[in-house]
Amino acid sequence: MDDAPQIPPEHPSRRSILRRSAFTVGGVAMLGAIMAGGAAMLGTMISGNRAAEAQTKMTPTAVSYQGTPQGPQRCDNCTQFESPASCKVVTGTIAAAGWCKLYAKKPA
Repeated sequence: MDDAPQIPPEHPSRRSILRRSAFTVGGVAMLGAIMAGGAAMLGTMISGNRAAEAQTKMTPTAVSYQGTPQGPQRCDNCTQFESPASCKVVTGTIAAAGWCKLYAKKPA
């Protein structure tokens, strides 16, 4: 067995040129697709424009919902609460004085 490094010929063969061209074109196409997808995703993240239909609400049990507040944390002081008795992320009727582990205080 000859373990000596292979030195490429001075003039590459047509086969090696075609093979390298195919790999280059494929790589450029993949890079373009990745960049285009990344730009579209970045645009969605920046604009905050997401389809509401794709989001699903969680069950009260899954978020440890309780009908009583936990200290000063109450549903009516949460960004997810929709008056009079619903929530953007939890299904069913929600008490204004309730609480769940997804509580997020409304900005002042």
